[in-house]
Amino acid sequence: MGERSPREQDDTLPVLHEQLCFSLYTATHRIIRAYRPLLEPLGLTYVQYLVMLVLWEHTPRSVGELGSRLHLDSGTLTPLLKRMEKAGFVVRERDSDDERRVLIFLTDEGRELREKSGEIAHSMLCHTELSRPEALELRERLMQLAQTLS
Repeated sequence: MGERSPREQDDTLPVLHEQLCFSLYTATHRIIRAYRPLLEPLGLTYVQYLVMLVLWEHTPRSVGELGSRLHLDSGTLTPLLKRMEKAGFVVRERDSDDERRVLIFLTDEGRELREKSGEIAHSMLCHTELSRPEALELRERLMQLAQTLS
């Protein structure tokens, strides 16, 4: 008589493919990988693209504001912003009213990237094979989940 697997012994044990966290992790990893060939010609990584999206909405932004919007700490953002400054996309300056704050400004090259990146969102939507309403609904459900977990 063969040994039974732990799963056969107890149906309450977690199984990887049944875990919501694993599905989210896998989808996130694949989405970021799908962005790579779209962003490489612009000289951006996925996280740098997210920073640019926030800056294209309004600039300047403080490092703290960027961190709050992107859910990243300054220890993660600072080296990322230094690389973006070296690439010529942003400029970091101390706030003249508060020396503790660092403000991030777009350069002309950073503003030009907005035009060059115009098709990325559409390309990604096509890549997912979701309709726009389906994508919006999924995004809303994921944001609700994130809010619940925070």
